[in-house]
Amino acid sequence: MCVKKVMFTINFKKIAEYKVHSGLETQKMPKRRFKLLKQHTVLFFCLISMCLISVSNSYSQEQPFDIEELKKSAPKVFIDCDSCDLDYIRIEITFVNYVWDRQEADVHILITTQSTGSQGREYTIAFIGQKDYADLQNTLKFFSNATDTDDEIRQGLAQTLRLGLGPYVARTPMAKGISFLLKQEVKPTAVEDRWNFWVFNIGFYSDFYAEEQRKSTELSGNLSANRVTPASKLRMGLDIDYEKDTYEVNGDTISSISESRDFDGLYVRSISQHWSVGGWVSLSSSTYRNIDFGYSLHPAIEYNFFPYSMSTRRQLRVLYKIGFGSYRYREETLYGKTSENLFSESLSVTLDLNEPWGTAEFSLEGSHFFHDFSKNRLEVSCELSLRIYKGLSLDIEGNYEKIRDQLSLPAEGATLEEILLRQRELASAYRYSIEVGLSFRFGSLFSNVVNPRFGDGDWWY
Repeated sequence: MCVKKVMFTINFKKIAEYKVHSGLETQKMPKRRFKLLKQHTVLFFCLISMCLISVSNSYSQEQPFDIEELKKSAPKVFIDCDSCDLDYIRIEITFVNYVWDRQEADVHILITTQSTGSQGREYTIAFIGQKDYADLQNTLKFFSNATDTDDEIRQGLAQTLRLGLGPYVARTPMAKGISFLLKQEVKPTAVEDRWNFWVFNIGFYSDFYAEEQRKSTELSGNLSANRVTPASKLRMGLDIDYEKDTYEVNGDTISSISESRDFDGLYVRSISQHWSVGGWVSLSSSTYRNIDFGYSLHPAIEYNFFPYSMSTRRQLRVLYKIGFGSYRYREETLYGKTSENLFSESLSVTLDLNEPWGTAEFSLEGSHFFHDFSKNRLEVSCELSLRIYKGLSLDIEGNYEKIRDQLSLPAEGATLEEILLRQRELASAYRYSIEVGLSFRFGSLFSNVVNPRFGDGDWWY
């Protein structure tokens, strides 16, 4: 701050010549009193000058600090997000220290996502304080639109992270190096949606592949219409797929064609924070499943033991469906049917957790047909990702199905070509898959540095 010199000019002669009115006479001030007045006035203005200089110096001289030294006291942050651009976040938010082990962190940031009605994403950002910050817990949300670019999404996410990290940084000396700028205030206005929350999507895809002895053609198209509000959810989708494979083997040509057409509709009505009702409707035609044409209706009711507002962190849902289906088959089935009407029911229980220790999803579903209870299916699935200790993680994924409800299998079975090309559904009493992975990461705890030179290539980490 620049301090300007201020000049005070006092005309003591005029002060001495002031007039004292006593009737019609005037008198000059005595010399002794004039001298005292002059001394007191000079002393007063000296004191004022000293105060001004002191205040000026306090504003003009900022207290110096070492930002690198302050950075050592900044909170340690662990970001738990599979789909985030972590390099961008580390570059844009430099007032914290990043660690790759959640147990070493002062703040565990857990970011979960789910789709919105407009086909955007809702990012739920849980700020979980640990150690000296255990009393600071907060949750913020960021919403992206379907038309947002990746850069716009990561900018919005980074801005939300800045706001959420403020209370943690405020407890440290690092707060001296932080300043917040207020953007121009925008007055809230009522939003009128001319589409009334409807979102439509149309897509067409093609894939052509050729070798000397093999040719493949794939064509597909889809159309969807969705409307999602807090009170209800309506989703409709149409998919059409065509695939043709041709092989030249010893002068012979082997061709295989697979076609499918499916329409699915879902409507759900919110009743409370725990209850929902709705149902599914579907139309289908498939060479793989031996269905010429079929449709089904399945009313359903669901109870979530946790409030739906906590759905990005934890869910425990029980879903019951009862339904009717009518099918016309391309070929006669194993049970001598060319068409039939079927009633069925199913019950499923799903537990979905997303916590600082990892993620877990367990699902158990059972179903059967009413005309023959022996025609049933039981499915168990599990996805588990555990952080065992610091950088040690265990990933488990498994699925098992006990199958006794393949009513549409053709009586003649599948040809060798259809089996090898997986063009027909095969009879099976069970189906399972298991995947187990273990990873360990160690080394420097801090990961503040981003170096984009030469790119990442195919390097894994």
